[in-house]
Amino acid sequence: MNTNMNQKQSKDEETSDAMKVIFNYNNIFFSFFYDDATACTHRSREYAMNYVYSGEMVLDNGREQIHVGKGECVFIPRDHHISLLKKACDGERYCGIFLMFTRNFLREMYGKLPRNSFPADTPKLEPEVIKLPRTAEITSLFSSMTPYFDANVKPQDDLMHLKLQEGLLALLHIDPRFAPTLFDFNEPWKIDIIDFMNKNYMYEFTLEELAHYTGRSLATFKRDFKKISSLTPEKWLIRKRLEVAYAMMKEGGRRIVDVYAEVGFNLH
Repeated sequence: MNTNMNQKQSKDEETSDAMKVIFNYNNIFFSFFYDDATACTHRSREYAMNYVYSGEMVLDNGREQIHVGKGECVFIPRDHHISLLKKACDGERYCGIFLMFTRNFLREMYGKLPRNSFPADTPKLEPEVIKLPRTAEITSLFSSMTPYFDANVKPQDDLMHLKLQEGLLALLHIDPRFAPTLFDFNEPWKIDIIDFMNKNYMYEFTLEELAHYTGRSLATFKRDFKKISSLTPEKWLIRKRLEVAYAMMKEGGRRIVDVYAEVGFNLH
């Protein structure tokens, strides 16, 4: 199941999966998962905080698993590809709160905060998921939002905007490196195309998504790709998957169908 949390969802929206309900209140998402375990591949186009109110969430970035239990919170970088497993724990279903910090919101906040709060030589954070400490600010913030798990209690947008501000300030108080990370508005934001595709060849991206995730318009992406490969992006991905699949099968002990699924071929 592919999800993108920045897609517009109306308030009180029940998703097509009867076992999952998500409410979106001004870029704050309240999630309920009623089945035992729900897995998804996640890429948020914006920076975010994900708080586990009950149950458990397991994040897998391909190198390690990060377990987030009841009362814990993680920071997720923008455009960071990660697999999520949300499941019941200790007899409680998964419920979580997801705060999304859009570029417009961060620009607004940057204009309000005093400049001397951000020393120019402060380094940025590495683009990785960070399990946040249980500070009083984070505990207070999410405790104040738990009444809105009740679909009959709908908050006002301006109140949710204040909650986003609280979340942002909580991050800035935890580590000064959040400031240059979150308040980086350089344009265009580009990353190396081949490096991105080498790391993400197994996922099903459209050309528009490849362009976005490498910081380009579709036209610029196509033009830049022609400079580095004689193949189309689609053919490049097929060749890459075949090369990786061949290397994996040479090692032995793997079924062809399993290898092909692992490198991203849709066998259905």
